[in-house]
Amino acid sequence: MSLINTEVKPFKGQALKSGKFIEVSDADLKGKWSVVFFYPADFTFVCPTELEDLADQYPEFQKLGVEIYSVSTDTHFAHKAWHDTSEAVKKIEYTMIGDPTHAISRNFEVLIEDAGVADRGTFVIDPDGKIQIIELNAGGIGRDASELLRKVKAAQYVAVHPNEVCPARWKEGGKTLAPSLDLVGKI
Repeated sequence: MSLINTEVKPFKGQALKSGKFIEVSDADLKGKWSVVFFYPADFTFVCPTELEDLADQYPEFQKLGVEIYSVSTDTHFAHKAWHDTSEAVKKIEYTMIGDPTHAISRNFEVLIEDAGVADRGTFVIDPDGKIQIIELNAGGIGRDASELLRKVKAAQYVAVHPNEVCPARWKEGGKTLAPSLDLVGKI
């Protein structure tokens, strides 16, 4: 069963945000757009490149009212140590959630059970707490934050314009489609 249009399952986790430890739960995702960005592990190779890319784009997400939550099966203590030692990870201003019990990774169905780490899973969640976008990548394939930003803009557009859809390669301000009988066979 797909998680698309389902409500995020309840969770709680310890996190690092702005140099402080905080608790984050599913309730924090309600009322705003959110991105939950799973990655396999701290102190690895592809992960810091993705997290840095997301950190570089974070101000653009914030302009859209989107909060970012990265999640790995490491502890919030490991996130702090990594944040303090990696030039790429030092850039991060968004929340880094630790999931050492694997509960959050299981809730989002991204846990690789035999390895004890999460897949590269990206989830865009609407203000009602429902999952609107899911992206899963194999471990060796990094994600692009600018493409994620484009998808978030499309999801926000469709949420405000329920009778329109965004076609492939849609960019903000671009032409949308209004599904109707008149369009059948004409695209």
